Amino acid sequence: MSLFRTDRQLVALLQGCALLSAAIVLLILLFLVKESWPVLRHVGLTRFVTDASWHPVDGLYKLTPMLSATLYSTLGAVLLAAPLGIASAVFSRYYAPPFIAGGYRRLIELLAGIPSVVYGFWGLTTLAPLIGRLHPPGVSLLTGILVLTLMILPTVALTADAALAAVPVAYVRGAAALGLSRWGLISGVALPAARSGITAGTLLAAGRAIGETMAVLMVAGNVVQQPQSLFDPVRTLTANIALEMAYATGEHRAALFVSGLALMVMVLVLVGTAELFSKERHHV
Repeated sequence: MSLFRTDRQLVALLQGCALLSAAIVLLILLFLVKESWPVLRHVGLTRFVTDASWHPVDGLYKLTPMLSATLYSTLGAVLLAAPLGIASAVFSRYYAPPFIAGGYRRLIELLAGIPSVVYGFWGLTTLAPLIGRLHPPGVSLLTGILVLTLMILPTVALTADAALAAVPVAYVRGAAALGLSRWGLISGVALPAARSGITAGTLLAAGRAIGETMAVLMVAGNVVQQPQSLFDPVRTLTANIALEMAYATGEHRAALFVSGLALMVMVLVLVGTAELFSKERHHV
């Protein structure tokens, strides 16, 4: 009876923590809507797309160049980090000797713990000059993509490794009984079985890339323009908030909260999609 009561208390505690987390997210969302409402009511939502440029002091609120830069940098980073992270997980799980695999995972975990400003400083002092030799000015969308790739690579690699580790042993034994090669096991059994977990981890990594501020602010150039090539300087939504919030007032400040609201919606969509893939994995 005592054990049953303890279980019920634990369940109640966990439910309370889950509800508290959901309430915090909801309050953040409501706060962003409240702070954005003055400019949304005054100028409307379409002006953030149709205005000629971003000059809030002059009443121009175009966000599409920064929204495009955010989406392009995130998409580019995910397209680079996903295959690299999955390949590293496959290597450590199926090819590397145990002592090398263990050290490799510790190294990936160390990369995950490096502060973003360190990545940004490295990108600004090392990567940007290298790209600048190819095509000036060096600080550009491409630099931001490469730095973001390094930042989200550990997330993709570790979640892919965990998803591969969760593949049922019976699947592996069945593949061995059929005489499949190691690559046949990986491509035909392990990766399909771990697909939903790998996809969920990749989407969560994309959420981190969308919300990254300091590193992108340091290496992307901070020019509000629609990027025409990978070598163009750009400004993301997060960098725009960090640069202008300190002195913004009135509708300018409210417009920055609209940027934050757009980021929040994108992250919620990604997290929700990742949760759907996670549920699919549990049902398989």
